[in-house]
Amino acid sequence: MAVPVITYGQMEGWIGAAFWPFVRIGSCLMVAPLFSASYVPPRIRIVLALALTVLVLPVIPRPAGLALLSADGVITTAQQIVVGVAMGFVVQLMFDALTLGGQMLANGMGLGSAFNIDPLRGVQTPALGQFYVLLGSLTFLALDGHIALIQTLVDSFRGLPVGPTGLSVQALHSLADWGSQLFLGAMRVALAGMTALVVINLGFGVISRAAPAMNLFGVGFPITLVFGMVVVLLGLPTLQSGLVDMLDAAFRFVRALVGLP
Repeated sequence: MAVPVITYGQMEGWIGAAFWPFVRIGSCLMVAPLFSASYVPPRIRIVLALALTVLVLPVIPRPAGLALLSADGVITTAQQIVVGVAMGFVVQLMFDALTLGGQMLANGMGLGSAFNIDPLRGVQTPALGQFYVLLGSLTFLALDGHIALIQTLVDSFRGLPVGPTGLSVQALHSLADWGSQLFLGAMRVALAGMTALVVINLGFGVISRAAPAMNLFGVGFPITLVFGMVVVLLGLPTLQSGLVDMLDAAFRFVRALVGLP
């Protein structure tokens, strides 16, 4: 009975068929919301990326004619890193918009110096911005956003197969333009509250002209803080609906970025 002989080329093809999807999936999980949180150890992300790679290998197209240890193989690896990071970055930007919007609103309320450790990033962020991010994370999980992200990541191998040709120049330009969504999303989150706080500050300006002897610093700060908390409370439903719209736009942009309908 003849013993089958496995050649070096066959082994290289098998390893490359699993390695490049693993690189794209792992790169995305390293920057995607929740998966990239500081409380998720890198080993857990690597194990999750390996598990997803094993699950998706039978259903994704395999690269043909690519050698792992070649110039095209190195370019393909770099392209998979770029694609994975771009997909995670687009969705993560919506959570950064929540942080920035909360910081803008906190500054108007007088809470600009109230900082806390953000459990997602491990850095200091305004307490209100951290509250918005936690609320957005729970909304993201409740809507199965993490499953939608993984599904989009798997579908990306059909829209943009593994190969030395990655994102086009036009796609990279559109990705750079997507950065403006950080400020648009932050304004969408904080605009209503900032408008209300501006009206309150204008009222204090009128009072200061009518009663110059009044200590507005002693009276205005607690009133502004109380009205700010009321604005935050009343704006929670709008915050969640706005986050849903922003996430929907982010996923549509990701699908268009990798050539999916």
